[in-house]
This record gives sequence, C-alpha cells and structure tokens, in this order.
Amino acid sequence: MRWPMIALILTSACSQDANHLGNPLMLPVSGIGAIIGNAAYEKRRGAVELIVKSNYEQIKTDIRAGGGPVLTKAMDAARIPQSDRPARTIQLQSDMGLYNTTPGALVTALMVYGG
Repeated sequence: MRWPMIALILTSACSQDANHLGNPLMLPVSGIGAIIGNAAYEKRRGAVELIVKSNYEQIKTDIRAGGGPVLTKAMDAARIPQSDRPARTIQLQSDMGLYNTTPGALVTALMVYGG
C-alpha cells in the first residue's frame, strides 16, 4: 500500500498546470540554471560598473554629447543592441540629473537597457 501512495504523490507533482514553482522534480536543474545565469549577469554588471566608475566624468560628457567612446564601451559591455542605442542615449540624457551624482543608477539603467 505504501508504494502506490508514494508513486501518486510523486506523479501528482508533475502537473502541466501553471504554477509559480514549476515542476518540483526539476528544481535542482532550474536552481543550477539560475546560479549560472546570476553569475553571468554579475560578471557583465561588474564590467559595466568598472567602465562607468573608472570613467565617470567622461561618460557623463558622452551622454550629454549624444554619444562617445566611453558610452559606447559601456553599452557594449551591457549588451545594449545597436538599434536601441539612439533611443537609450536620449533616455539617459533626460535622466541626467539622477546620474550626475549617482554612478550606480547609471550602471543599473545600462543593465536594464541591455536586458
């Protein structure tokens, strides 16, 4: 009687219905995927942060000018698509008051634009 009950419990966890957890039997696999994804994101964010903070005054000048080598380098590191860059530069210019004193906000914006 015990084995049929265990089998029922395990297979009931494999529902195809949408839920916020997904398939519980796949949690170890999805957990590993999340760790790898987070590590890749943190590495990319670190590269963007290094560019922004090392060249903070120049990147602000590039944003005001509508582009420049440091802004291009930061956008490359953040993986912002070329086709999105003109619109993103305009967005950065409109939020320049925020970025004047907060390099972390600029890093976050670039990472959001990069997806």
